[in-house]
Amino acid sequence: MKIIVLGNQAQALVNFWSVLIRRMRAGGHEVVCCAPPGDAQADAALAASGTPVLHYRLDRKGLNPLRDARTFVDLARLFRAEKPDILFASTIKPVIYGCMAARLARVPHIYATITGLGYAFEADSFFKKCVNILSALLYRTALNGAEGVFFQNPDDIAVFRRQHILKQDARVLTARGVGVDTARFAPAPPPPGPPVFLLVARLLEAKGLAEYAEAARMLKKRHPAARFQVLGPPEQGLGSVSLERMRDWEAQGGIEYLGQTRDVRPYMAAAHVLVLPSWREGTPTSVMEAMSMGRPAVVTNAPGCREVVRDKVNGRLVPVRDAQALAAAMESYILDPESIARMGAAGRDLAVAEFDAMKVADRILADMRISANSGEAR
Repeated sequence: MKIIVLGNQAQALVNFWSVLIRRMRAGGHEVVCCAPPGDAQADAALAASGTPVLHYRLDRKGLNPLRDARTFVDLARLFRAEKPDILFASTIKPVIYGCMAARLARVPHIYATITGLGYAFEADSFFKKCVNILSALLYRTALNGAEGVFFQNPDDIAVFRRQHILKQDARVLTARGVGVDTARFAPAPPPPGPPVFLLVARLLEAKGLAEYAEAARMLKKRHPAARFQVLGPPEQGLGSVSLERMRDWEAQGGIEYLGQTRDVRPYMAAAHVLVLPSWREGTPTSVMEAMSMGRPAVVTNAPGCREVVRDKVNGRLVPVRDAQALAAAMESYILDPESIARMGAAGRDLAVAEFDAMKVADRILADMRISANSGEAR
């Protein structure tokens, strides 16, 4: 069978879906990745694994209807030319316009993965409420032709049902995010020296960057040797945090911005605790990766985050948008450094047992009724 894996960035396909793509290819299926142009290194990495990359135009964060229409046309043409048997689409715009285009191109089997609800579903202003109404309409139209829709946490399913995005007879599936390659993200002993806290995320408000910066300033006064790092790519458009704002936070004392990387492992190995005070997630990959490497995590008690962290077992749960509570949870590791290794080991066990990417990939393939052992659908 021919499978198109559609995403919004080639590097994201490398980082998040490589194991699933390998399992597809191991089953004898032809796999083609589709992503916007502009990342030759990620394209080369996919091609080197035997997976060609085709490009389409995409404005990831914009709200220009003409540009989105161009995306739809590009994908419809691409699907008609490639004639895939299956589309597997993830992230917001690839799901919306990919599923619509696949239906027009008569792709036999269409699957969507909701990796998170994003800016449109925050609905804390009039503008966001308008964007939410439009997004719900687009999702409803796109998913109407999907054979199955994967969700990464039960809260997102509830939102889609409450907003009547899903049909009554929609085939709703669940997945443990993208899982984590537990062999690649091998355990690493906590480093010596003062505690290092690390937040790995795109520079978005909804990742809780402001709360993290405030918590870091509080703790830096009481524990000046502690370090509070941020690793992740800049973003543009709605809900983004500018590099200027990041520099202001650095100047105020507290956080260190490390820039972006294609490989987070050295940074996680050099840290003691992973922090993600996100307002909402699908299933946070960075937390699963840190768990696999034996790091505890401090996360918000928010959809997606609470699916991977068990309070006082492999990390700490704190209320959303509460810098005081975040600081207190982080300080608990400074005051009790032995808990870092103990909770980190519990996280590694949980990653292997429940979030291993091979198990997640095989479950996804089974739910898509695709054999992982031959080139035939079941």
